[in-house]
Amino acid sequence: MFERKEALLLDMNSTFMFGEDRFGTNENYSEYYKSIGGELAREFVNELIIRTYEYLDERYPAEKYRHCFLSLQEAIEVSANIGIAESEKEKIIETFSFHEHGKIPQTYVAALRKLKEQFTLALVIDIWALFSAHSFSSDHGMVKPSPKPFELVVNEIYIPKEKYLVIGDSIRRDLGGAHAAEIDSVLVGGAESDIAIGSYPTLLDFQQNVQSCS
Repeated sequence: MFERKEALLLDMNSTFMFGEDRFGTNENYSEYYKSIGGELAREFVNELIIRTYEYLDERYPAEKYRHCFLSLQEAIEVSANIGIAESEKEKIIETFSFHEHGKIPQTYVAALRKLKEQFTLALVIDIWALFSAHSFSSDHGMVKPSPKPFELVVNEIYIPKEKYLVIGDSIRRDLGGAHAAEIDSVLVGGAESDIAIGSYPTLLDFQQNVQSCS
């Protein structure tokens, strides 16, 4: 099934990084903010992070923002409703980013290294030294399922499009964007779709299947 594929375009959240996007009304965001020297009131910081997340989350599915998604800084400025010193704004951004991060289990790190032996790897979300190219939405303001982030990476690596394979856990975002970009895709995480050319419980299962076929 994958013999003619040479490059993998990987999603990250819930594909090989887990425990990400730790946002909720009970989260104490000010704890991290204060640890990096933030001087704004704890209650204000907690409320601002919640408002900013809700502001972005509300717009994330909307098609009209797909190619012009707001930056985190813009969302913070709108949500704050008051002026914030640039130094404090940077700490708010760092705090928000800290709560976006998850963990990559060592088993997945090993699987990625195995896949790297067989494929050119690219990441359609973040920057990693292991990958030959990346597309991070905060860099260019375009979010999946827009096909443009995938096309940016394809144009950077210069491998024929038919030799790419997108791997992700979201039917709407990962497969939707891949389908719009006319790139084959594989689902991981338990979901299934007629759009995908294959489905696997996890990226580990995909890697093991590819290895057994090589």
